[in-house]
Amino acid sequence: MNDYNGYPILTADEAANLIPNGTTIGFSGFSPAGAAKALPPAIARRAKERHAAGEPYQVRVFTGASTGPHFDDALAEANAISFRAPYQSSMALRKQINAQKVEFVDMHLSHVTQHVYEGFYGAIDFAVVEASEVTRDGRAFLTTSIGVSPTYLKKAQKIIFEINRHHNPRLREMADIAYLPSPPHQDSIAIHAPMIKIGWPYASFDPDKVIGIVETDEEDHVSEFSEPTETHMAIARHVVDFVLAELKASPSPNALLPFQSGVGNVANAVMSGLGNSPDLPPFYMYSEVLQDALIDLIESGKILGASTCSLTLTERTLQRIYQNMDFFAPRIVLRPQELSNNPGIVRRLGVITMNTALEFDIYGNVNSTHVCGTRMMNGIGGSGDFTRNAYVSFFTCPSTAKGGKISAVVPMATHIDHSEHSVQIVATEQGLADLRGLGPMQRAEAIINNCAHPDYRPYLREYLKSSEKGHIRHNLKRAFELHCNLLEHGAMLPELV
Repeated sequence: MNDYNGYPILTADEAANLIPNGTTIGFSGFSPAGAAKALPPAIARRAKERHAAGEPYQVRVFTGASTGPHFDDALAEANAISFRAPYQSSMALRKQINAQKVEFVDMHLSHVTQHVYEGFYGAIDFAVVEASEVTRDGRAFLTTSIGVSPTYLKKAQKIIFEINRHHNPRLREMADIAYLPSPPHQDSIAIHAPMIKIGWPYASFDPDKVIGIVETDEEDHVSEFSEPTETHMAIARHVVDFVLAELKASPSPNALLPFQSGVGNVANAVMSGLGNSPDLPPFYMYSEVLQDALIDLIESGKILGASTCSLTLTERTLQRIYQNMDFFAPRIVLRPQELSNNPGIVRRLGVITMNTALEFDIYGNVNSTHVCGTRMMNGIGGSGDFTRNAYVSFFTCPSTAKGGKISAVVPMATHIDHSEHSVQIVATEQGLADLRGLGPMQRAEAIINNCAHPDYRPYLREYLKSSEKGHIRHNLKRAFELHCNLLEHGAMLPELV
């Protein structure tokens, strides 16, 4: 048998055959970046073979965050997942979650490590982790994300590594992997600036747990983002104008606190807008993902440095980094998500956070996960880790969807992931509402007047007038009228269609 540093080399199918039905697996990956590439499709093939023979076969899946089509889609389409945590973005898997065929636990990403380490969800049977190199003395040099991989390697009973030769081994120069002790023994985390490192360039593991190495040479398959629309650009302009006004009023107008940005087209547009503003000074990022737009800004010098958990970059952009590692390696830090998303660090550094919403209500409560309160989209991800501890928290989204059939501003959010107590700024292409220091009625007026689409403002104002007086005014008989209209007629205000 061939070996890699003394570990047996297996094909993906040979490795999959070692994984029994009902196994709990901790996979690497935070977005498609650094996700396992060979084992998930092989497990899907095994599931199909077992099912064709009339035998049960499903596994319980943990990752760092979402993955990609080769992973969640492949496993879901093979009916190979019984349980999934903590986040996903797969349409095929989403359908099974909403049909209650897959049990999905939606988690704050900063919580995953401690919950797994303390055994809240049972034992981790296998860790399947992508690395650029593993050594005989128990060091794993990870690739484009860190995620929860260090914890899965510590807690798993057996380990399978995917050695991916596609990635530049110099990624280890960016890695900062530290392990936090369990409560009550945690001391202050010594990250006092975004680029400070406190750990090691590798994750540790017990060599005796390794049952095989699967060799790959495959890119991360991060999808291209769409070109920003005029709606996205309008949202970005409102955010940039607000940040510039705040900076001008600040006693230190030439210093910006670090930014965090979520994933998606709106987030990409907002960060591009901030970076391309000539009046905004250079700044740092303390975030959970880096997207393509941020690499442009690092190259231009607008972003001085970035701490992240994942290089969620298209292949074209990632290769730009690999070809210029002397420049990028000192300017990017890759951390485990319990550090990149750590609430204490976010609060200490005064991070300005920017995340996206599905909808928000007239008082500033944000729904980022469930359509009409019942159907899961992707999950809360790391937005709560950052929002609840932000220096200033932003939520952005277009004011309408589906050609105006859906309003993102509603009387009452059908599911609340971020309450009014954590949400400070909301913005759509219509405008921006600064909710700081406003009482409930003032918040409602600011949101309706600045953020709601003009077609929906009369309805929202009339709703307020019809509501019962109280600290928060609501008409419980009509609170979800727009959503009921959508489900019954296909539009929140059928008369507008």
